[in-house]
Amino acid sequence: MKNQELSKIFFEIANYLDIEGVSFKPFAYRKVAMSLENFKDDVGEIYRSGGVKALYKIPGVGKGIALAIEEYLKSGKIRHFQELKKKLPVKVDDLLRVESLGPKKIKILYQELGVKNLKDLEKVAKAHKVSPLFGFGEKTEKNILQGLEFLKRDKGRFLIHDILPVARDIIEKLKNLKEVDEISLAGSARRRKETIGDVDILVVSKKPSKVMDFFVRLNGVEKIWAQGGTKSSVRMREGFDMDLRVLPKESYGSALQYFTGSKDHNIVTRKIALEKGLKLSEYGVFKGKKQIAGRAEVDVYKAIGLPFIEPELRENEGEIEAALAGKLPKLVELSQIKGDLHCHSNWDGGENSIEEMANEAMKMGYEYIGISDHTKFLKIEKSLDEKQLLKQIEEIKKINKKFQISNFKFQILSGCETNILADGSVDISDEVLEKLDYVIAGVHSMLKMEKKEMTARIEKAMRNKNIDIIAHPTGRIVGQRDEYQVDFDKILKMAKETKTILEINASSRLDLRDFYIRRAKVEGVKMIINTDSHHKHQLNIMEYGVAQARRGWAEPADIINTQPVAELLKYFK
Repeated sequence: MKNQELSKIFFEIANYLDIEGVSFKPFAYRKVAMSLENFKDDVGEIYRSGGVKALYKIPGVGKGIALAIEEYLKSGKIRHFQELKKKLPVKVDDLLRVESLGPKKIKILYQELGVKNLKDLEKVAKAHKVSPLFGFGEKTEKNILQGLEFLKRDKGRFLIHDILPVARDIIEKLKNLKEVDEISLAGSARRRKETIGDVDILVVSKKPSKVMDFFVRLNGVEKIWAQGGTKSSVRMREGFDMDLRVLPKESYGSALQYFTGSKDHNIVTRKIALEKGLKLSEYGVFKGKKQIAGRAEVDVYKAIGLPFIEPELRENEGEIEAALAGKLPKLVELSQIKGDLHCHSNWDGGENSIEEMANEAMKMGYEYIGISDHTKFLKIEKSLDEKQLLKQIEEIKKINKKFQISNFKFQILSGCETNILADGSVDISDEVLEKLDYVIAGVHSMLKMEKKEMTARIEKAMRNKNIDIIAHPTGRIVGQRDEYQVDFDKILKMAKETKTILEINASSRLDLRDFYIRRAKVEGVKMIINTDSHHKHQLNIMEYGVAQARRGWAEPADIINTQPVAELLKYFK
């Protein structure tokens, strides 16, 4: 599908236009980019069936952008994009990943120091040529160097949100082959790690050569590293490697256990097997030369005296001890989530109306959705003041009445995502906040505060009688920004004292981290899994938040949006 390719290009065009200081156009390109990112129909098929006019059905697409899409579909290029890159030969996307850099600063760095890429940036920052520039200073230079080190740590790894859809698509194609009897994802992708280095797929087949031939010729394969009788390795268009292994049926379960990992988990399970006079490998569980298990993964664990351990727990972080003691958690499941409370509508720059977001949530089988648009301090998007929030509350009431007339049991809750200011106060009056069903508060500015000040800032917000949920509590964005300095022990203590809910944000933030989730669970602090959706199709990323919760050992009782709406509302102040 060309959707993702065009989405990436339009995001890049918006970034270039930001650098040039062009008004309005960047927003238009970003809106279309987001639409394409979430649009289910293939843009190429839309164009082939109805030409340029048919492209207008894509939200945000007008005549100019429709013609740009047509140009790309015909030639593989967009002339305007080529001209922008020629005028400003800078790797904007890469540089924007460095914390503290925005379009204006990138332009200055290019004009004054000739910075075109990350390598150039590191060179001038280390030579202390950045701090003297107007609008930068020593602090910004230091932040840039820290940001570059952060990017190096994550180099070669990909966000699970980007990897899993590609892997699933390939698994579905392989599954349709008559030569494939069984198939599964393995490795860190099966354990649902935040970032993935490469993808492992395991297959049972009596005709492996046909499976391998099909695999290496799949659309999206850019390079074949190796092609053999039982294993092939390829590089995908997106930049990651994928390995396919074909296994005998009798070893499928043990191979799945072995190749899922983690390495540390496997070391302990092999040790347990040895202590019982057994040998555990990817080929099976053996007593002497006799194989006693290996066909099914659950039987592999049973053979060495353990109950089945969910893949998300397999990190040798206490799961073996818990299994031996019969104390493994019954992890929360996606099917148990009854609603999503961190959703943005077109009132604050989101793509869809409140009713459209609600209808999508109903399609997913949810019982409720919460609309929590940004409030006035945040200037990145359209944000709501007190008057607009009151107006939105009335609008939600009208839509709820409409649903009730249609005999729907579904409910829309009115909320907001208010901003925690530097002193810990929020940017909406208590008189208006108390009229909402719930209130989310988050830190969106001054992320470089000292640990003591940042902790006190969030603690004060939690003491506010109207703040129910702290959004993305540590401020990190996977692969883009590290968490801010905060004393999490104090945050947990205050959350427990004030009965404030901590969010597990399912977007690319994946914040809270898994080890913070586990600590919150131990302390009895309740959590909620939200998507932070700005488009109705982004509601589907809930699964990544659930995966994060599962890796943090969270059970349904730890997550408040596993509860029906009447019970959910009891958790709010």
